This record gives sequence, structure tokens and C-alpha cells, in this order.
Amino acid sequence: MGKHHFNFHTTIQMRWNDLDALGHVNNATYLTYFEIARSYFIMEVCPDWDWQKDMFLLANINVDFIHELRLTDKHVKVYVRTAHLGNKSFVLEYLLTSGEGETTKIHAKSTSTQVMIDLITKSTVSIPQWARAALIAFDGLDK
Repeated sequence: MGKHHFNFHTTIQMRWNDLDALGHVNNATYLTYFEIARSYFIMEVCPDWDWQKDMFLLANINVDFIHELRLTDKHVKVYVRTAHLGNKSFVLEYLLTSGEGETTKIHAKSTSTQVMIDLITKSTVSIPQWARAALIAFDGLDK
């Protein structure tokens, strides 16, 4: 999976407190970077999303750490795409990169599963048709 497979990315602003004692970005901070990117991705794909009405929970996240990320790395970006749509859940894929062009380095790959919920009953619900259509159109999914 390379960055050319993604239609969306956002730049990440690293902070000094993202680093651990080894001088690289702490592994837990990667989850925050993916959360930031996920939020911007959803706002780009579904700009009219009503967060008071339609909500999802993070059900699972997996991260493959490939290369350490340091504060001195430039042009840090997270790429996001929809990998799979189920009835009540959807899977997003992420790439965390630095550099540009020939010098692009992949630091981590990740997937997360989001499950749609009803905020009142706290039960799972189907992905709204408008959200499904927007995700399919944006990422060119087959279903």
C-alpha cells in the first residue's frame, strides 16, 4: 500500500511532548495522529455530517510500526482511505509518512474499525445511506 492509493492526506504538526525518552515519537502518539487524520477525512468526505445525530465508536485499531518518527522529520503526513464498508461498521486504512517525492518514508501503517451507534439507545445502527454513498464515491469503492 503506497500513498498513491489514497485520495486524502493531512499534515501533522509534531510537538516536543510527542517524544519519549528515546527521542522519537511515542507509539501511543501515533493513535492521536490517526485520530486527527480520521476527523479531517470524515469532514472532507461528509462535510454535512451531523455529529449530534450520527456517531461512530472506534472498535479496533491496529498499527504496524515501520520506522521511528523523530521531531526532525519533515513534511509529516497521514494518508487515510476507506478500505471496507460493512452494514454497521467501516474500516479505514492509514499511512504515516515523512519527506516528499523520492525521499518519502513510511513510518507506520494502520487500520481502524468504526461502528455506527445510536446516541440515545447506545446500540449499533446501520451506516446511513448518505455516508455510505459519500465514502464509496470519495474512495472509488466497488460496493
